[in-house]
Amino acid sequence: MPQETLPRWDLTPLFAEIETPEFREAWARLEGAIEAFEALVERLGVGGPDAPHTAAALEQVAAAYDAADEALTPLKAYLQLRIATDAEDRPAAAKLSELEGLTLRLDRLRPRLVRWWGGFPADFEAGPYRRLLAEARVRAAHQMSEPEETLAAELTRSGARAWTRLHGNVTSRIRVDFEGEELPITALRNLAYDADPVRREAAYRKELEAWREHQDVIAASLNGVKGERAVLVRRRGWADALEPTLLERRITRAALEAMQRAVEASFPDWRRYFRAKARFLGKERLDWWDLFAPVGRSQKRWSWSEARDFIVRHLQGFSPAAAELADRAFRERWIDAEPRVGKRGGAFCMHVGGGASRILANYSPTFDAVSTLAHELGHAYHNLRLAERPALLRTTPMTLAETASIMNETVVTQAALVELGGDEALAVLETWLQGAAQVVVDIHSRFLFESWVFERRAARELGPEEFAQLMEEAQRRTYGDALASYHPYMWAVKPHYYGSDFYNYPYTFGLLFGLGLYRAYRDDPEGFAGRYDALLADTGLEDAAALAGRFGFDLEDEAFWAGGLELLAEQIARFEALAP
Repeated sequence: MPQETLPRWDLTPLFAEIETPEFREAWARLEGAIEAFEALVERLGVGGPDAPHTAAALEQVAAAYDAADEALTPLKAYLQLRIATDAEDRPAAAKLSELEGLTLRLDRLRPRLVRWWGGFPADFEAGPYRRLLAEARVRAAHQMSEPEETLAAELTRSGARAWTRLHGNVTSRIRVDFEGEELPITALRNLAYDADPVRREAAYRKELEAWREHQDVIAASLNGVKGERAVLVRRRGWADALEPTLLERRITRAALEAMQRAVEASFPDWRRYFRAKARFLGKERLDWWDLFAPVGRSQKRWSWSEARDFIVRHLQGFSPAAAELADRAFRERWIDAEPRVGKRGGAFCMHVGGGASRILANYSPTFDAVSTLAHELGHAYHNLRLAERPALLRTTPMTLAETASIMNETVVTQAALVELGGDEALAVLETWLQGAAQVVVDIHSRFLFESWVFERRAARELGPEEFAQLMEEAQRRTYGDALASYHPYMWAVKPHYYGSDFYNYPYTFGLLFGLGLYRAYRDDPEGFAGRYDALLADTGLEDAAALAGRFGFDLEDEAFWAGGLELLAEQIARFEALAP
């Protein structure tokens, strides 16, 4: 049977090329929208002592901001998506840099907007903008002077953003000679799923060699990003680098600590899972290269068409609207699934305007890849629901951004566990636990690592060997003695460290919050879809506690988080019972 061709996404609904009349017209619209926004801010005196704090002024500014955002979204998405699949796309990179220069005009206005929003009285009837104004009051208290904030916005283009681009450009170009074939680093990392332990170990060792070869450049990138952030945290008067992320993710420190206490209490369960998997593989303890190894005698290869049909069919039973969105994504070629040199690793979903999205994947014929695809389609469904709101009320914190993706992933996984039997069901169970272990155990190691990096980077730069030592120590703290070896270069692998601060704990939050929602759906499916859609549409309006409260969840209660972990512990026990 000929190998199935994996799709590449279709960007022509956005633009056919950069040098087209449509692209130039869209660019001109953006320039006009930015000019109109700037003029309105000046006319109202936003940020000044005489600026009006009225409902009419708030609505005017919101409408002008929304117009600029709507004009920016397709342009920015088009350029970023081209670069994500081709690191050598010089025209797109140059135009994106030009776009960043244009949007810097919006960034310069941000301090004035924050100061103005923060100046609305606490008892002002702000309607749907209530949360925006409340957060602005906190941000205004941590804002540098306007000239300093403007300078910071300008310098970040040649600072943190440039370091982030360097990491992406370097890592996407890494190629490794493996078994006589030159593989991109993403394809080499995919061999972690190979059934042959000899190949897995060989790929792991080749991968470490590749990261070691590029470690100086990548360490410079991480030092650059975290160094800039550490300075800004200090100058803005935050207690630590974590504090502004809690505001941004709209959770309290007490909620995060409750979740992390529950996570740490679950580590013995996860270590039992790792030991059970080691027994399946005929080992006393797992090595790092075994974490994603298949277990059992599963022979099933999930073709692209099978993945599509399975996802759409089972989402239909949960949410016909989510199923229709997924079907549309496949039909209209929203997905770029083919791994190739120059393409970014991993997977993501990006809103491109009008409720539409594009999804990057690096598909392999495994259930893990099917699950990842369902996950990203959940993000696309969330984007569709958010399109019901104006741009200022769409900004969703990472903690809530995983809600629809976790729901999709859980629905599809549970369906596979029911529908498949024998070794195939075992493979699905193991894939689910494997992914959950990453989000609960590995994510906590990433949180520890980043916390330690910030503590040390505030004083000086760190060498690549120090980053590697910190990474391995963080893994030892979380995986414990269940592993016989670790991966000291995960700080180089994960782009999250470079693009955002603490881009880790929100995934754990998302998984456990999503499992809480899944339990609510399972226990009382009647009317759930409507409440679920309303929650997704409102993730830009409310903080996490308020949205959780709609379903009776208390985020500062460790028992809530333990409830989701108990569901996973039940599956671990099921897995243990099947182990040799």
